[in-house]
Order: sequence, then C-alpha cells, then structure tokens
Amino acid sequence: IAPCYSNAVVHVHDASKSVGVANSLMSETLKGAFLQDVDKEFERLRNLHYKTHSDSKIIPLSEARKNKLKVDWAQVTVKKPSFIGNRSFTDFPMEEIAAFIDWTPFFHTWELKGSYPKIFDDPQRGVEAKKLFNDAQEMLNKIMQEKWITANAVIGFYPANANTEDDILIYADDQQKNLKTTLRTLRQQTLKPKGHFNLALADFVAPADSGKVDYVGGFAVTTGIGIEKWIEKFDKDFDDYSSIMLKALADRLAEAFAELMHLKVRKELWGYANTEALSREELIKEKYQGIRPAQGYPACPDHTEKLTQFELFEVEKNTGITLTESMAMYPTSSVSGMYFSHPFSQYFGLGKINKEQLEDYARRKGQDLSIIERWLSPVLI
Repeated sequence: IAPCYSNAVVHVHDASKSVGVANSLMSETLKGAFLQDVDKEFERLRNLHYKTHSDSKIIPLSEARKNKLKVDWAQVTVKKPSFIGNRSFTDFPMEEIAAFIDWTPFFHTWELKGSYPKIFDDPQRGVEAKKLFNDAQEMLNKIMQEKWITANAVIGFYPANANTEDDILIYADDQQKNLKTTLRTLRQQTLKPKGHFNLALADFVAPADSGKVDYVGGFAVTTGIGIEKWIEKFDKDFDDYSSIMLKALADRLAEAFAELMHLKVRKELWGYANTEALSREELIKEKYQGIRPAQGYPACPDHTEKLTQFELFEVEKNTGITLTESMAMYPTSSVSGMYFSHPFSQYFGLGKINKEQLEDYARRKGQDLSIIERWLSPVLI
C-alpha cells in the first residue's frame, strides 16, 4: 500500500502496541524519525518479497500434476472411522480443554516473545510474563467455575476418493453411489528439485482408480459461545485489560479444543493411531500421524471452501458457529478444518500459482473467474 499512498502507512501487529504508535504519529518531535524507520523497514520487506517470488519458476499445471506425490496405494492400509456422518459435542468440559493450552502463543499476543515456561526466567520479560500468567490463571478459573463461555464441536467422517483434477470426492456411504459433495484443492506450481513433489491435499486421499475406499474427516470447534456479554461488560466498564485477556484466553482455548479433538480422533473416533502416547511438547510440535489443515492456511488458501465444509458437517446447527460475508468464523474463537490420516500426509505451503490453475479451479468450482481471483489474489503471480 505504501508506494501507492502519499501519507503514512503503518502496520501495527497487535492492539497492545497501537497507543505507542499513535503517540509517535501525533508527536511533532517523534513523527519524522518514526516514519523514516517505518519506510526503511517496509522497503526492505518489499524487496525481500519481490526477490523471493521472482526467483521461483512456475511450471504448467499438467507438469505439476505429473509430479504429484508418489504413493503405492496397494501397500497402504486404510482405517475406517468408528462412524460415518457427523457427531456433535455440546458444552464440552472446559477443564479438559484447558489442559491442552499451548501458552507460548498467549504471550505472543501480548508482544512478549519467548517460549513457555522459559519466558519466566527471562531477565527482561520474566516478571511481566509471570504477572500476566497469574492474571490469566485467575480469569481462566472464573471461566471454568462460573461457566462464562461454552465449548461446542462437531466431528465428521466420510468415504472419499481423489480424482485426476485435484478434487476430493465425498460420498454418503462406502458403496459410493451417492456423491455428497466435492472438496477442491490446489496444487503447488513452483519448479521442484529432483525428488521433491508438487503437492495438493488431494494427494493424501486414495485415487478413484486405486480400487480402495478411503476416508476424510472434518471438524469445527468453538469456545466463544456466550463471550459477547462479557466483552460488552468489560467495554462498558472501560476495562480493556480484561477484555483483551478474555479474548486471548478464548482463542487459546479454541486452539486447545482443536488439539484435544484431533487426539480423540486419532486414538478413538478414527482410531488410526490408537497406541499413540505423545507428551504435551510432542503434541505442540505435531509429532503425531495425520494433519488437520484449515481453510485460509498455506496449503489451502481459498476461504470459500469453508462453505462446502460447513454444509457437509452441519457446523452452524451442531456448534453455533456461523460464517461472515468475508468467510470469517463467528464467534471468532473458533477453529475448523479437515482431517487426513495417512502417515505421508504433511503440511505444506501452496506458494504461487498462475492464471492457468486459477481458470481451472474456477471451472471446477463452477464459479465466476473474477470472484475466485479476488479470493486467491495473495497466491497469484
């Protein structure tokens, strides 16, 4: 934006820093030097961005598909989930969820860089981090004891196969006579070194010509039901600290809920890793089998696919989560995504794609090219 605008353009990463930035912009003595530093940093970031993407060679979509992940599906064991369809979890015990909180990102919300619990020993940040943590524990206890917010979830499993166009075909049952819906995925198009593949999420599902019925899962969790009345109360009392604290805790609880449900999926509901015995640190480092990519993240940047997933898993009915026009989830303390079970499933970044794949994707989705172009603009060359 900055090169196209004559006045100041400043990106503030967190609300807690906005007051200091605003003061610098309003100060006659600080403004000049502050903006000079910002302009210099933005120029560095732009140059880095241009260099990174100009060095990447885009290959034709047909070549990318030929270089898909190589899997000998005849040797792959497919585990059938314990149920087909959707299952809801209403008013899930918050105490169970809280045990799965990853506290490191909580401190990052408050611009305190460091990992938990080592941050408490930091000579510069330790005292502030400990006070913040104690305040968080106090509010977390109130959340649980007084039931400030409610946690809901839905988990679903369906038979599936991949086609040759990077789509995942979802069926109502194992007979595969009733196509329930189709999930569209995108494929990496940058030239890969020898031995590396151009991945798409569809690679992690058995192809239709493999002769195997495979399965995919999906989920949506929220820990934000009922939060609004508390935010309104804190805002009315001009208690910004408590308002930010509650939002930060609700966000951490939502991520913890997603982690907890994924564990239940692996060990019980799908059961493909029923002997898993990982530590909390290993869970945080994602040492488990399978992945749970969320729409909008690097492997699947198209937020509109949430519409398909929300319909398939009946998310609004089962959890109370809705989608805004911009495809954001409400309540905001919510997480949704898909489950892939095979050990070769992996997280990856899509990278840049060209207009050829954009047009192919729009055709497959049956949507106007201009609409898809708007949603995928961040990944287009």
